[in-house]
Amino acid sequence: MPDGREGLWPRVVSCRVVSYRVLSCPIVSCGIVSPPPAAPGPPAPPRHLRCCCCCCGRCRGGGPVEPPLNAGRPRCPPSVPSRLFVRLSVCLSAPRSPRGRQQRAGTMAAKSKGSKQPGCFGYPLSIFFIVINEFCERFSYYGMRAVLVLYFKYFLRWDDNFSTAIYHTFVALCYLTPILGALIADSWLGKFKTIVSLSIVYTIGQAVMAVSSINDLTDHNRDGAPDSIATHIALSMTGLILIALGTGGIKPCVSAFGGDQFEDHQEKQRSRFFSLFYLAINAGSLISTVITPILRAQQCGIHSKQQCYPLAFGVPAALMAVSLIVFVIGSGMYKKVQPQGNIMVQVCKCIGFAIKNRFRHRSKAYPKREHWLDWASEKYSKRLITQTKMVLKVLFLYIPLPMFWALFDQQGSRWTLQATTMDGNFGAIQIQPDQMQTVNPILIVIMVPIMDAVIYPLIKKCKINFTPLRKITVGMFLAGLAFIAAALVQLQIDKTLPVFPASGQSQIKTINLGADNARVTFLPQNVNVTVEPLHGTDYRTFETSQLQHVVVAYGSNNTTLNAPITGGERYTLTVKNTVSGIDAQLLFDNVTSKPEEGKNLIRFINNLPWTVNVTMGGADFGELTTLSATNYSVFSGGRTDKIVVSTNADSCTATSNSLGFGGAYTIIINECSGNVAALNYSQDIPPNTVHMAWQIPQYFILTCGEVVFSVTGLEFSYSQAPSNMKSVLQAGWLLTVAVGNIIVLIVAGASKLSQQWAEYVLFAALLFAVCIIFSIMAYFYTYIDPNEIEAQLDEEEKQVKKDPDLQEKEEKEAEAVSRM
Repeated sequence: MPDGREGLWPRVVSCRVVSYRVLSCPIVSCGIVSPPPAAPGPPAPPRHLRCCCCCCGRCRGGGPVEPPLNAGRPRCPPSVPSRLFVRLSVCLSAPRSPRGRQQRAGTMAAKSKGSKQPGCFGYPLSIFFIVINEFCERFSYYGMRAVLVLYFKYFLRWDDNFSTAIYHTFVALCYLTPILGALIADSWLGKFKTIVSLSIVYTIGQAVMAVSSINDLTDHNRDGAPDSIATHIALSMTGLILIALGTGGIKPCVSAFGGDQFEDHQEKQRSRFFSLFYLAINAGSLISTVITPILRAQQCGIHSKQQCYPLAFGVPAALMAVSLIVFVIGSGMYKKVQPQGNIMVQVCKCIGFAIKNRFRHRSKAYPKREHWLDWASEKYSKRLITQTKMVLKVLFLYIPLPMFWALFDQQGSRWTLQATTMDGNFGAIQIQPDQMQTVNPILIVIMVPIMDAVIYPLIKKCKINFTPLRKITVGMFLAGLAFIAAALVQLQIDKTLPVFPASGQSQIKTINLGADNARVTFLPQNVNVTVEPLHGTDYRTFETSQLQHVVVAYGSNNTTLNAPITGGERYTLTVKNTVSGIDAQLLFDNVTSKPEEGKNLIRFINNLPWTVNVTMGGADFGELTTLSATNYSVFSGGRTDKIVVSTNADSCTATSNSLGFGGAYTIIINECSGNVAALNYSQDIPPNTVHMAWQIPQYFILTCGEVVFSVTGLEFSYSQAPSNMKSVLQAGWLLTVAVGNIIVLIVAGASKLSQQWAEYVLFAALLFAVCIIFSIMAYFYTYIDPNEIEAQLDEEEKQVKKDPDLQEKEEKEAEAVSRM
């Protein structure tokens, strides 16, 4: 009330309820009534009609006690529901004294002070606990997910296709469970209890994943390999299910719970909170995808040293525990809103009743209705039906969108596996394959402000109507281009990959350890090869069943060697012309795939006339007799190591060459004199020569697509949805991510393409086709203003209140239709 007129307002003495009416809040009509003529004596005080909202308990006065009657419309707080009971009270009033006003003002100030939450810089102190909780949780999730596909491939020993399938099944499950979490929070436990309960499940799942990756858990014979891989698989799947339930269940609750902490007048602080919340998400994602691959690359173990997956999963588990503890510590400061029912349930019931009612009245005898959802009018309000129509109109546009996510989420599967076959040497920094995923969040931080401040204004300046649906279409097109770029990179990688023998074939390479040229003939194919001194040939492929003998000749001297070879294997033939004759040996390589994770395979051949002991770095190859070879040992790529060749009397050393990443080499010890070892290198498998930097263009194109697709998609959805149904669209948006990951399973499983580049092209072609379909759907879409539609509904409800007969007539018509 204005201060200047407050003295004219009456003071309420007593009230009595005269009626209850169902009105459309916040619009309420109030007025003042005069008392009937009284008996002779002092005049009776005026009677003042007040309006009181049952939902908030607040009463609003009608106006000063003077004609004309006040026809003003006091408004309830914005948080009041749209339909509620309004109590009309007739109150006896008397002039209000200044002292009474002061006492009432003091009482109200005390109440306000008592209900105020602890704050910091104008923000509720509770939100800082929520932001820290979100940072730790996102670190936990993305840190675990960054190394997950490599854990499947290298620890559980699954192939690329099966690893990809399980990875995308897990991601799909993570985006299906938010619907369950929203239902639990809104209909049963409330947001706080839901977050705490599912965070406990989440933490247990992360701990189980860390335990499942401990190699020594089942390595009873201490040979470096798990004796019961089924135990590790069972633990891993249990952990992933718990993680999916936890992370998905709390996903729709945490941000909404943070928004609940603010008062109605703190709109500016609430907006900044969501920006801070989004920053915490990206910071957790970025930092974790840098740190956990480094932890994975470490060597750890009790009995044998392995890739340190327990540490890579254990740190995210610890961060999730910290997240839970921090959230619980702030419990006393939170504003906890009780569950009030889930709007998604109401929408689903409305749709279900409309379908059921339409099927019941499917006969031509019943008149058609303008929209099939109008068949729910017998049970549900016009407002709910109209809002559901608006939501379904947007959800219909969501149908093609999962194809975008089918491509986007392959950053963590196919693109990471692609990086394992590339060179990650960036000079002073060695990038792990799973660290390439950090390119996406880094580019997002860069591209979002550039798009908003530069690209979009330039497009607008060119007078191009770049509508939200057009932006989404462009985003899908860019994602398809990103996969075309990935296919081009894969073609270059395939050129460097070795071709290994099929099941009915064998491959043989020859190394000449002698001082003269050697001529080797493979019979009965009669294939001749001349090998220079201290050099080797490439692998040659033979049909296993046809190769019988190998003839080795030095000048006029020759010898014949039987070829007892096995299909699908590689062999190395070493030859040397010695004083006692020609020495020829067929060595079994036992290598049928490229080294994993950019590692190198190294073995030694002793070309000295005496036995030596060989060590390289921290690996001891043991004693090596003349003209014999060691087995391959695994070494990290991109580095040099000290090689020591020792005999009983002396030793000599040499520093190895920098052998790149992902290759296999045979090092020939030719001489040991003057404490210096003379070595020759023969390349058995070429190293990775395509640099990881070539993945940056495809990441850049995909990130640009994500910015114009994802950000615009959420903005468009919110602008086209009723104010109380944005959660329905949020659930629908998350559902498109889940369906996209399921599409990866279907396409990758059904395509049966042997070449990875062809699969990339297939996904790009499917997205281009979907992009065309979506552009057609967008062309026929008509933008709406939900606020305008809801204002019309408010006006119609006011008309119904003014004319109760109109509402009764509509109800009778609906009842008559339902009985037909």
